[in-house]
Amino acid sequence: MAPTSTRDLADSRSLERRVRLTDFRVDVANERACEAKVVVQWPDGPFFTGNAQGDGTPRGQLRCAAEATALALVQASKGKVALEVLAVKAVEGFDTVIVVVSLASQMGDLSERLVGSCLIKGQAPRGAVLAVLSATNRLFGHVVLAAKSN
Repeated sequence: MAPTSTRDLADSRSLERRVRLTDFRVDVANERACEAKVVVQWPDGPFFTGNAQGDGTPRGQLRCAAEATALALVQASKGKVALEVLAVKAVEGFDTVIVVVSLASQMGDLSERLVGSCLIKGQAPRGAVLAVLSATNRLFGHVVLAAKSN
């Protein structure tokens, strides 16, 4: 149903609240070990932290960052959403590098495969974090709608 007035439009926008990235860190000890910490927040809400460990290779850092993001998002959903990182890959194309993530999601009876991407600007692991957020933004809009209807 389309908004019929300015007030309806404002109300529909309030339902499109998105989880925001507030902090991100990847610590690399060596090629064998890295640790990622991702902190997300609903607008005007509490903070949710995800931590993950992995290998310190460039590919391992991407996966570690994606997994930490998925863990933070699961916490932000208060258990309504389950996420699993299936794959993370840096792809070269269009004269740039793009991080692509594939996720499995479960929300109630709904199972979906999600895909997100992000141009790498600076740190490649940060691109993986943003790609996970990109993949899940519509799903988390449904979490907000479900919470408002309860």
